[in-house]
Amino acid sequence: MKKVVLSSLIVIIILSGCGSSKTGELTGVQGRKKFFEPEPFEMAFIPAGNFMMGPSDQDAVSAVNALSKSITVEAFWMDQTEMTNNKYRQFVFWVRDSIFRTKLGEAGIPNRDYFMVDRDGNLIEPNVINWDERIDLRDETTRDILEEMYYPPEERFAGKKQTDIRKLNYSYYWVDYQQAAKVDYVYDYANNTGRYVGQVTNPDGTRSEVRDRSSFIKRNVINIYPDTLCWIRDFTYSFNDPQASLYFWHPSFDDYPVVGVSWVQANAFSIWRTDYMNTALRQNGIPDVQSYRLPTESEWEYAARGGLDLSMYPWGGPYTRNYEGCFLANFKPLRGNYIDDGTVYTAKVGSYEPNEYGLFDMAGNVAEWTLGAYHPSAYIFQHDLNPNYEYNARPQDPAVMKRKIIRGGSWKDIAYFLQTSARDYEYQDSTKSYVGFRNVRSYIGVN
Repeated sequence: MKKVVLSSLIVIIILSGCGSSKTGELTGVQGRKKFFEPEPFEMAFIPAGNFMMGPSDQDAVSAVNALSKSITVEAFWMDQTEMTNNKYRQFVFWVRDSIFRTKLGEAGIPNRDYFMVDRDGNLIEPNVINWDERIDLRDETTRDILEEMYYPPEERFAGKKQTDIRKLNYSYYWVDYQQAAKVDYVYDYANNTGRYVGQVTNPDGTRSEVRDRSSFIKRNVINIYPDTLCWIRDFTYSFNDPQASLYFWHPSFDDYPVVGVSWVQANAFSIWRTDYMNTALRQNGIPDVQSYRLPTESEWEYAARGGLDLSMYPWGGPYTRNYEGCFLANFKPLRGNYIDDGTVYTAKVGSYEPNEYGLFDMAGNVAEWTLGAYHPSAYIFQHDLNPNYEYNARPQDPAVMKRKIIRGGSWKDIAYFLQTSARDYEYQDSTKSYVGFRNVRSYIGVN
């Protein structure tokens, strides 16, 4: 009897906490903690605002792909620098170690829990990697299981054992909200059943009726290692072998912008970074934050201008030199002369002064991927509130549908491409020695 009374009291307390009030007034759901968004590491806050998006000077290359348009952008966080080799390498190592642990967990090595278990010692389904379990490469059984993750003996250089980068494949999921928004959900209250009305486009290009929510959950598997040979491929009859062999993995280049990363790889990194952050927040009892992603084209230009609405360059002036005659960015300043700005190829991130928002290298160093698909008339049909044009091209789509916008110009570009309004594109599955990226994260709250 006591147990029954106690249970009743608990129910009353819980119901009271869900909005019941002795006064009958609306007080909202009680017991919820106030949320204060944690300030992200090495990201700058970009306040919401309005600006004139588009050309700040004449269309020197006659691209005819941009018009002036007044738009509004909501607040967001943005990486202060381009993504560095060292930070991207953390992603590569995470993928490698997760594959290692998965293989060891599936092999079932005694006294090794590479998958999480519950209080009773049973495996949690689906499997969750236990990152606290150490990998002992001195153990013969462990070495035998992981042997397939290394290059075979005939492919090893000078007999050196190295991880086979072809095996570093990242499997990830995302929700296609664009397709979900085009489908209606009809609920039959009389029969207590619901159904989706509409079709969804499948990865192979076919269309099918929507089954349930799983129809909007997309999955992809991609190799995430940067294309180090892009340094040689991009420049014919040019000796760039040292960059190809050292640039990504050598510690001397830790703080240089990562290159050789495709648009698809940059998106995969963003999804991983989101999960990496939210997993840590949940462990500390903190709600999730917005997803990390590539910036929209309008966000990128707004941030690059640094609050200076009509500025030609991120530093505000119409010239590429300061009063002392020094160049203000890393680009190709003179014909055949790459060194006059202080560096031949890329420079360490943050080598030049930031703009008014505290963002470095928004002009030069490496061009940057944005979220948007390239369309020369996009400014005409895009909305004036957070404008964005996206198209998730499939592998079998024609090349013209795989064009993605890059912004900012690079170490090998002339000054025109450094302008805050200059647009260009690369193909989403291409990798270049002059294209990198940085992430943004939408701000949670009033802006």
